[in-house]
Amino acid sequence: MDKNTISRDGTPIAYQRIGQGPVVVLVSGAMSAGATVAPLAGPLSDRFGVVVYDRRGRGASGDTTPYTVEREVEDLAALIEAEGGDAALYGISSGGALALHAAASGLPVRQVAVYEVPFAMDEVAAKGRAEYSERLTEALAQGRRGDAVELFLRLTGLAEEMIQGARQSPLWSGMETIAPSLAYDDAVMGDGRVPRDRLAAITVPVLALAGGASPGWMRQAARAVADAAPQGAYRVLEGQTHMVDPQVLAPVLAEFFSE
Repeated sequence: MDKNTISRDGTPIAYQRIGQGPVVVLVSGAMSAGATVAPLAGPLSDRFGVVVYDRRGRGASGDTTPYTVEREVEDLAALIEAEGGDAALYGISSGGALALHAAASGLPVRQVAVYEVPFAMDEVAAKGRAEYSERLTEALAQGRRGDAVELFLRLTGLAEEMIQGARQSPLWSGMETIAPSLAYDDAVMGDGRVPRDRLAAITVPVLALAGGASPGWMRQAARAVADAAPQGAYRVLEGQTHMVDPQVLAPVLAEFFSE
């Protein structure tokens, strides 16, 4: 990240801009920083000025307590202001929930595209999210960052043997470093259900995407987002999972952001 902007509460937000043209801001999900979505910037940069940034509390960006979702929206506002005054947003997973929240808040946003925001589609899933939130809060309050990471990995459906294998990985220490930001993504997701009232307040086009090889509830959630947004559209990327291929995703986003 070679640039910084200062959010309203004084937090430095690190970012880089790749390419020229209308600005598109990429918003990463949980347990990730800007580098996770950066591979998408290349194939978009021939038509757009793509902003890749580290969300607060991760990467090269700062942090200021107490955390609120509104402060993360202010981070996006600062980025948009620094790079010309309006932007399209793309968010993956819980980063998509943040992008939708920002658009509903009235930021100068042209369009919003999201990929597989993991909203709970039934009461069992909603209860599971509530239990996760409670246990995550407890683990972080007690400084048990490794346990917090484990909770998140279980929430994503990772098998127990893979979680224990990850604990032995050299990447685990980095995951523990970023673990406090799990509470931020948890806050962004709210109660885990589709925020229909908030989505109804979005006045710009919304594209909700999901992978054809992902679990069916991911596609249900994407369709629910599209249905709740006044200018919502839904599309499935065949053969894709939650780890979507940037080369498959980029042309779809480019078409949408060019409309």
